[in-house]
Amino acid sequence: MTNYEAEAEILKLARVLGVEPGRLEYLARVDAGELQAFREQVTNTLFDANIAVLQRMALAARLLPGGVLAKIAEKVFGPLLCARIAGVVDVARGVDVAKRLHPRFLAEVAAELDPRRASAIISRIPLDTVLAVANELARKADWITLGRFVGHLPDPTVRRALQEIDDAGLLRIAFVLDDKSRVDHVVGLLPAHRLGRVITAAGAEEDLWTPALDLLNHLSAERRGTLAPMLGGLPDGLRERAQATIK
Repeated sequence: MTNYEAEAEILKLARVLGVEPGRLEYLARVDAGELQAFREQVTNTLFDANIAVLQRMALAARLLPGGVLAKIAEKVFGPLLCARIAGVVDVARGVDVAKRLHPRFLAEVAAELDPRRASAIISRIPLDTVLAVANELARKADWITLGRFVGHLPDPTVRRALQEIDDAGLLRIAFVLDDKSRVDHVVGLLPAHRLGRVITAAGAEEDLWTPALDLLNHLSAERRGTLAPMLGGLPDGLRERAQATIK
């Protein structure tokens, strides 16, 4: 894995630990795969704490009407507890409640959620709900949460959700995508003209250079080749590194 991937993993690990990424800069030379494994271990530890209590709460939730449970979730449980319960609740019940939650609250739940544990629920959430949550997360510039969910949504939903995100946002999401092997596939869901626009968007902000170069690293050789004519307008430093990447 590249140093770019280690940088992305540090951003995601900092989110899990609730610290500023700068505090973890000393991990920049650690293999990104090892950082990802450590992040997942930390996540598992957090989500497995009090698992028996969460399972009992999930069982009790089956006795309440969906509308009542949704109100309790927003007013009493809060986003963190809802995120923990989502990993053990019945799939049909989880989808029913999610549809009833306000998008702003559901976005807060998403930020606390381990999508691996609720993948079956996530994949069944209606498109309009997904789009509302995606817009809320984009408004908050929560690219990490958006990147974590891409791999758990069906392609038609991802394709439609990507239309709601601007070019710079797409670069930031691709940078923190959990499964980088899916980057080329996800990019393939974009309209043909948009990939070039996404790459050239990096020229406007220097902090987008790393996400842009990382994206190029994960594209197929064929897709990288189509971008060569579009790199001329990039700033010198970025253009040279981008051209070296696609060779």
